Amino acid sequence: MGRDVAPRTPVRTTCPYCGVGCGVLVERTVGGFRVRGDPEHPANRGRLCSKGAALGETLGEEGRLLRPVIGGRAVGWDEALDAVAAGFRRVIDAHGPDAVAFYVSGQLLTEDYYVANKLMKGFIGSANIDTNSRLCMSTPVAAQTQAFGEDAVPGCYEDPELADLVVLVGSNAAWTHPVLFQRLAAAREARPEMRVVVVDPRRTATCELADLHLPLRPGTDAFLFTGLFNHLRRHDALDWAYIEAHTEGFAATLEAARESCGSIPETALRCGLPEQDVAGFFRLFAAQERTVTLFSQGVNQSASGVDKVLAILNVHLATGRIGRPGMGPFSLTGQPNAMGGREVGGLATQLAAHMGFDDPEHVMRVGRFWNAPNMASRPGLKAVDLFRAVGGGRIKALWIMGTNPMVSMPDADTLRTALGRCELVVVSDCMADTDTLRQAHVRLPAATWGEREGTVTNSERCISRQRAFTEPPGDARPDWWIICQVARRMGFGGAFAYESPAEIFREHARLSGLDNGGNRAFDISALAPLDAEGYAALAPVQWPVTQERPEGTARLFGDGRFRHPGARGRLLPVVPGLPATATDGQWPLVLNTGRTRDQWHTMTRTARTARLTTHLPEPVAEIHPDDARAAGLADGMLVRVESPRGHVLVRARVSRAQRPGSVFVPIHWNDCHAGSARVGALVAPITDPVSGQPEFKHTPVAIRPWPGRWHAFLLTGEPVPAPPEADYWVRTRAAGHWRLELAGRSEAPDWHDWGRRQLGRVGEWLEFDDPGGGTYRAARVVAGRLRAALFVGPDHTLPPRDWLGGLFVGAALPEAARAALLAGRPAGGAESGPTVCACFGVGLNTLKETIRLRQLGSVEAVGAALQAGTGCGSCLPEIRALLPAQSTQNV
Repeated sequence: MGRDVAPRTPVRTTCPYCGVGCGVLVERTVGGFRVRGDPEHPANRGRLCSKGAALGETLGEEGRLLRPVIGGRAVGWDEALDAVAAGFRRVIDAHGPDAVAFYVSGQLLTEDYYVANKLMKGFIGSANIDTNSRLCMSTPVAAQTQAFGEDAVPGCYEDPELADLVVLVGSNAAWTHPVLFQRLAAAREARPEMRVVVVDPRRTATCELADLHLPLRPGTDAFLFTGLFNHLRRHDALDWAYIEAHTEGFAATLEAARESCGSIPETALRCGLPEQDVAGFFRLFAAQERTVTLFSQGVNQSASGVDKVLAILNVHLATGRIGRPGMGPFSLTGQPNAMGGREVGGLATQLAAHMGFDDPEHVMRVGRFWNAPNMASRPGLKAVDLFRAVGGGRIKALWIMGTNPMVSMPDADTLRTALGRCELVVVSDCMADTDTLRQAHVRLPAATWGEREGTVTNSERCISRQRAFTEPPGDARPDWWIICQVARRMGFGGAFAYESPAEIFREHARLSGLDNGGNRAFDISALAPLDAEGYAALAPVQWPVTQERPEGTARLFGDGRFRHPGARGRLLPVVPGLPATATDGQWPLVLNTGRTRDQWHTMTRTARTARLTTHLPEPVAEIHPDDARAAGLADGMLVRVESPRGHVLVRARVSRAQRPGSVFVPIHWNDCHAGSARVGALVAPITDPVSGQPEFKHTPVAIRPWPGRWHAFLLTGEPVPAPPEADYWVRTRAAGHWRLELAGRSEAPDWHDWGRRQLGRVGEWLEFDDPGGGTYRAARVVAGRLRAALFVGPDHTLPPRDWLGGLFVGAALPEAARAALLAGRPAGGAESGPTVCACFGVGLNTLKETIRLRQLGSVEAVGAALQAGTGCGSCLPEIRALLPAQSTQNV
């Protein structure tokens, strides 16, 4: 099913991580593949982040699902496909088409997405197909559709580089969209007069670039931007001619803004900000015509997210700053193909080709094009409601493709119960073990990055090819093939007789141009004639791609013509409200969730390489020192974070980067890598009433110390054994070894016996045991090399792991290291500290000491001394933060 397994020339493909959509070049090396940035791809121009740079290390068969499995029994494809088709047909015949559902993913390619949507909406006859993009991008979909008449991002990546003011709202782009952030940093360096404002409750790595950081009260973004709207009106900074010629709804929108936030003092009070900072931001926005507002999950993942996005869109529409170079609102998508999924109608509320259920002509048009016998005529269930329907028994057969909702959905523990009640749960995945796969009746092995052909669309509407450069292992197959095989077995073979993704893409392109005539911005009909060779060679191109613009289109709406009847953009009244959930005496802190620098979603790919697990090797709760002091917490202590719905057990990270009253916990950890760290279990299933996107940024929680009776860590050169009975455990990969963190409240095991049973008796054991003090330390040395180290103590203050971990790399233990082994630190006391630069393995302590001793004052000087920051560049914000303090309030 794949292509040449040993390409002689580099294969051009696209990174499978964030919505930046970076191009990569892949070539085979001895024992693997080399991955580097594609200098010809317009999104990244050769740059890669830490995750993209490590892609070659995530390949291979380890942990892969290699065979179809039914009820724990490996079967052939025919038996598995027959079972899925028969199961869905049985449920449909007995209960109707709305008793079945698909839950898909932005990890799918556009061609996969297209056939899944076609099967469900056109042939099964239900719109119960939703996607994990509902959790990250459905808010801008709804807001852009309301304001512009279509879900379309107006700008391109060049715009932040051309802008005089860039505002990042709810976006830690330095970690979540690193290459775009690097492009912005380079533009700022070339044009020092550019100004950057970051609006975010947390002081993130992105703030390193900011002239002004506004750490607003969580959930108050709409107050800030309605206050800005009012300020622009009072200071005559609106574009009245543009408003008159190209928009509607101004009067009602202004009236709502006046009632919500009539002045700078009121805005500052609502947002919990100093008045002078709010005034400085408003003055900047009013003065700089070339302004780009980049926004992401901090805005989107809210029970009032649509209002927040509309408030941003309103100020751009009212100032005419849209669709022209260096200006416009810009939604940063989370996944590599969140945009492509929206193009084909992957959300339950959409039809393909940017058509919708609200127009009966659209429903008929799509149905005619597909020759669909059972065309759905109304929207289906959005993600949270879809899984509620599974739990309530209304949905009796569910097919989950390429995503892990047991980790990513809110109220995640309830999801386990819901899937346990479902008559038929089918999961297509590339990995053999995920939290969601454990609930599946049928497991289908899917091809993954590097093994499949298709297209993805990034945040700037750029369509790029993903190309195969290796064969899928075992029986793994592309998702489009699996879906089409099931469709054929359900009796829809004529409509799903595709032999290649190129055929699917051509049909997708034809549909985009059907009865279009410029009425819909999404139009790639000029690509419909592509033959197999043309599809294979397809270069990155931004839609629309029409006969008039075959080279693509960088910007939309610059002519002031939108996609509403009458071609006007709509200003929509926004009445900001407080978050749906409030803190109180029992739940005094606000939980915010999000990504970390080197991990992706639920870690199924990124946890496969040590380069990406060393930066933050354990789940953490980041908390302000004042809140830590009030709760009796110390840095590094294990803490229990709990809400009315659940709890997690994680490591405390005390930091002034966190706003007082708030806690941040990463989204990535799951039951395959940690014992109790799925933060989705804490989050209530509260959603925006329009978009259906859940509120992941404002969950009231409590946090308290977790005093385990014993704490331990194990480093081993072999894969980590099954942990002993422990309340807390975390399993990760590190350079040359594996790491297991443990803690428990019950009686500790006999460590001497456990170590020898789990780690083997071969070789020399070095050992120190103090039962009275609760301390045990042991190391196993084989042929002069360290093979295991086990450290146990009564509290969390165990020796640092970094130096010990470094001893696993190398031919033999130095004598000095052997003597210091059980102390857990080198004799001289020098330790590199936690990893900052993943590319070159440079630790925090090494950076600090080198900067101090050599009096380094720039990241270039640090790079020359240590190489840190000269690889992918993802660590540059952290390195800059270690340099002599620089003002970030230059407004």
